[in-house]
Amino acid sequence: MTGTEEKVLQLQRGIREAGPGVMDRLDRPLRDLRISVMDRCNFRCPYCMPEDKYHEHFQFLKSSERLSFEEILRVAQIFAGLGVKKLRITGGEPLLRPNLADLIGDLSRIEGIDDVALTTNGILLAQHAAALKAAGLSRVTVSVDSLDDDVFVAMNGGRGSLGRVLDGIDEAISAGLTPLKINTVVIRGVNDAGVIDLVERFRGTGVIVRFIEYMDVGTINHWRRADTVPSRELLERIASRWPLVPRGRNYHGEVASRYAFEDGQGEVGFVSSVTEPFCGSCTRVRLSSDGQVFTCLFAANGTDLKGPLRAGASDEELRAIVEGTWRRREDRYSELRASIAPGTEKVEMFYIGG
Repeated sequence: MTGTEEKVLQLQRGIREAGPGVMDRLDRPLRDLRISVMDRCNFRCPYCMPEDKYHEHFQFLKSSERLSFEEILRVAQIFAGLGVKKLRITGGEPLLRPNLADLIGDLSRIEGIDDVALTTNGILLAQHAAALKAAGLSRVTVSVDSLDDDVFVAMNGGRGSLGRVLDGIDEAISAGLTPLKINTVVIRGVNDAGVIDLVERFRGTGVIVRFIEYMDVGTINHWRRADTVPSRELLERIASRWPLVPRGRNYHGEVASRYAFEDGQGEVGFVSSVTEPFCGSCTRVRLSSDGQVFTCLFAANGTDLKGPLRAGASDEELRAIVEGTWRRREDRYSELRASIAPGTEKVEMFYIGG
């Protein structure tokens, strides 16, 4: 059996294990909903939300233009009825949304939802961690691109401090928001020299560091393939210092390839959208803060739910919109990247979350 045939069989087994539900045109089930609750952010990372574009006069959404908590809850319940098991709260920076713990509490009580997680830049995490855990949040992922103060500041656009983020991580662990994961976007010549420092800092602590290949999300980050550090290169670099052994995925649709330290001091992960696309097992859908449904991180357009919601659509009508959108889905951008024209319009990452 060839390696490709084995991968196909693994994918088919994973889909069978996922159980019945709504399938897209490539037989991928709907399982994960990422909910952006805020389009604003208190960082200005150049690869996501550069200062020259998103300056102090930029017109972000008004509060009335964002989905209310009641609307988000209703939409999440509809998605749960179609097979979604996992929810992740994203932004922008989600902790900028007032009273977020109230929403977490409601979402965590939806029948069929097994896991509610949150992705944050961590700058406000210390003050919210305990309340989020008490409300029902399961886990948290924190974006940390470097442990070097100068590089950290350069990569967040000069906003916030590394110390506050590390304090937030400590508070989240103390609150029980574990296993805590760190996401690091690696850009060649910018922060790739600090990969070993990140691993060394969190090895043995229970924190899982995941290295994400820099990719062409949106159209304003001026992505070049040469700036992407392949996960294989990082894996070899780390394994030369601490021997690693591969581990299986925790669940069907998990995007990170996992490797454990041979000495039992935890694991690291690699998200390799550029060099090893995982479109074939993608079970994710994204809801923007103004109620657009996107079936791919690299999509150009979404499906409007806010309009029907506010026009009085019934649950059955909303369900039909969502189900139809997923059944028509055939996205596999990362697999087709090489054949897609450079500069093709795509939604920006801050708008729909990572």
